Amino acid sequence: MNKLMKKKILIPILAVVILVSASSFKSDFFEIAKQIEIFTTLFKELNMNYVDETNPAELMDTAIKNMLDELDPYTKFLNEQDVEAFKINNAGEYSGIGALVRSYKDKLLVVEPYKGYPADKAGLKAGDEIVKIGDITVADFDDNASELLKGANNTSVQVTYKRQGETLTATIERGAVEVDAVPFHKMVDDKTGYIVLAKFNAKASGQTKEALIDLKDKGAEKIILDLRGNPGGLLSEAINVTNLFVDKGELIVTTKSKVKKFNREYKTKNQPVDAEIPLVVLVDGSSASASEIVSGGLQDLDRAVIMGARSFGKGLVQRPLKLTYGTQLKVTISRYYTPSGRCIQSLDYWNRDEDGNAVRNTTFNEFTTRNGRKVKDGGGVMPDVEIAATKANELTSALLGNNVIFDFATDYHYKNKVDNVYAFTFSGSDYQTFKNYVEQSDFTFETKTEKVLKGAMTNREETVYNTTIENDFKTLLVDIEKSKIAALETFQNEIQKKLEDEIIKRYFYREGLYDYYLSHDEAILAATELLGNKDKYRSILE
Repeated sequence: MNKLMKKKILIPILAVVILVSASSFKSDFFEIAKQIEIFTTLFKELNMNYVDETNPAELMDTAIKNMLDELDPYTKFLNEQDVEAFKINNAGEYSGIGALVRSYKDKLLVVEPYKGYPADKAGLKAGDEIVKIGDITVADFDDNASELLKGANNTSVQVTYKRQGETLTATIERGAVEVDAVPFHKMVDDKTGYIVLAKFNAKASGQTKEALIDLKDKGAEKIILDLRGNPGGLLSEAINVTNLFVDKGELIVTTKSKVKKFNREYKTKNQPVDAEIPLVVLVDGSSASASEIVSGGLQDLDRAVIMGARSFGKGLVQRPLKLTYGTQLKVTISRYYTPSGRCIQSLDYWNRDEDGNAVRNTTFNEFTTRNGRKVKDGGGVMPDVEIAATKANELTSALLGNNVIFDFATDYHYKNKVDNVYAFTFSGSDYQTFKNYVEQSDFTFETKTEKVLKGAMTNREETVYNTTIENDFKTLLVDIEKSKIAALETFQNEIQKKLEDEIIKRYFYREGLYDYYLSHDEAILAATELLGNKDKYRSILE
């Protein structure tokens, strides 16, 4: 076929492609413009004609958030205050009282005062309930009252709080607060170093590097990197942390998006601190996002043994996009893939069940690591060695989510004296006291089995009842309720670990908890043992 003929054929084809593309764009543009016009008209008429006074800002905020809820939990609208909090979280520095505080409708709960910071110096403890800030009662404040605790360095704020039935006041002088990415590192024994990497803010790789060099200077020939409970953070810092242990030029992450400019390959850019030192990475169900990039990358490159429990499974990448009036849209722009090509996203937000919940992936594709080991996608990073005590279960999650473990630790702290973290023991009688505490509390939770049974009992289209069947259902539900109390025994190890964690922090802060871990934590002990057995360590990777 001559060039002229080819050109004659290609021109119509190209024209059709352009026409279809232009038509598609025009159609999308028209639909967007149409919906915006409808919404603008509706919003205007609603605010002008509704029987009571409306708050346009609140209505719009609700509308935007409900729209984004249809997508995934990571795509969010950030107002001016949210944008500032987002920057602070990533920077790792802010000015305030230096405490982790949880907001409720009528109070702020002090979850953890940071050692040596203003709240701690003022005498606030975990479990204190702040009910008043200055002259403002928390229950009467419409927005997030925790914002009232923030302020410039050297300014004061007075808080009124309740502790064990007593109402107290304290004046807190705000100060600079540094949020360390690496809150703790220490030698486990004379050859093994331990590093806790708690979050991937802007300090993550720098502080991990400092900790690694310091431990090597102290004689460390093996390293345990603890990513348990690390929710993630900056993608760039995940690459840089991985780079500490692998050579320059290694592919760590590939991102894929419908927007071409977001399709990228991320490779290490620096020389490593140590590309040979034996390494164990600890993960659990709360290790997410950047934690999974590090653990998944090191696993795919056969650079580390991953131990613990399956990670969270967040394989989505977000980017903040600037909007008007200082607001932003934090939007999911792509999925990320580890070096072997797997995406570890566990929930499918684009396909939901009849209740509107995201569907969990049930089909897994198989991939191979550099050495040919089998790994799978679709459900977090699966550890090479599982540690039973790190696994989550429904009961433990419910006890944590309902603050039962937290509240028991508060009571324990005020009833018991503990002077030495290394001598601390949570005895069998202590656990029995906890069981009694749970039984006497108003703690309830519904298991998946109960939900299915109750659904079957009320679904008249699928089930035709007679009295016997209905009574059998009710008897089964009663038996399940009894089994929940029995489950306190079944999951004692997992629950007791959470209790010990919370209690030790009350006496010795987080630093004391990590010290306690070195000689008591099952995962650290197992990792130390594995690193001490060179043949077993190598056999897992090879």
